[in-house]
Amino acid sequence: MYMKLKHTAKIWSTGIAALLLAFSLAACGNNTKDQAAPQEPAKQESQQKQTDQQDQLKTTYPLTLKDATGESFTFKEAPKKIVSVSPAETEALFAIGLGDEIVGVSDYDDYPEAAKSKPKMGGIMKPNEEAMIAAQPDVVFTGISMSEEAVKKLRELQIPIFKTDPKTVDDVMKNIETYGQITDHQAEAQKVVDQMKEERDKVVEAVKSLSADQKKKVYIEFSPGWTAGKGTFMDELITLAGGINVAADLENFSEISEERVIKDNPDVILYTKSFVDEKTKKSLGDIIKGRSGWDKINAVKNGTVIGLDDNLISRPGPRVTQGLQEVAKAIYPELFK
Repeated sequence: MYMKLKHTAKIWSTGIAALLLAFSLAACGNNTKDQAAPQEPAKQESQQKQTDQQDQLKTTYPLTLKDATGESFTFKEAPKKIVSVSPAETEALFAIGLGDEIVGVSDYDDYPEAAKSKPKMGGIMKPNEEAMIAAQPDVVFTGISMSEEAVKKLRELQIPIFKTDPKTVDDVMKNIETYGQITDHQAEAQKVVDQMKEERDKVVEAVKSLSADQKKKVYIEFSPGWTAGKGTFMDELITLAGGINVAADLENFSEISEERVIKDNPDVILYTKSFVDEKTKKSLGDIIKGRSGWDKINAVKNGTVIGLDDNLISRPGPRVTQGLQEVAKAIYPELFK
């Protein structure tokens, strides 16, 4: 528009043309401002919001936190060398992008694949103190499998061990968020937790319409004669999946009698697939179905004795909500086709 009017001014060379030119330029300028004005504040607001969110997900050091034992830890900076002596914790740390920082794992850590090649720090019940000390970690993470007594002994050796003790799926998510906070990987941790919440909510939504009469009784066995009672995340998985845990009156992980299970008469029996009896080479499922009197149990009669990936249902890590999905499918296959 400007060039056209400029050319016209050369031809007309009158005061009217000059006025028209000035008016046109002013009008164009005003239109441009009118169009940009509503967009600019919105753009700035969006950018500021993103900046604020990023700032909120950045860890400010020094950071002081307490672990499940009440021990206080102060992190002056993000840990550069991390040891994990719990499969669940190892999975969580890898999930939030800390593979490079992990300098040691327990002998049982097998997921993800990259964990298998990490230096081994012994078993959960018998950790290798020398290997841990030699690794010179900034922090050592452990979970429900290690007793507080074992943790205390490691601390006496000046090993900085941070223990978690999740009882629920929410506890697992909070632990992952805590790892993200400690390591300044909060955005990555939030992404993992959001995915877990989505997986959990899909299951809860699918079973919410079940009436009390429609809910099935469930018994879970992770080792011969051992089940999960109240106060365990396995119990919560059954509840979230719309089932009724027949051992919910027991505390934590408990032994249970065969007679008790027969009396409870569960509709579904879940067991861990990896267990194999060393002497008979029988799976836990075969052992369960072969027990005297168990052929009268509804689950055995109806063929709903179902093996699950024990890593998904026994490890309180980022895949526990995948375990929840498998539990729900086993109890109500018709709802999860």
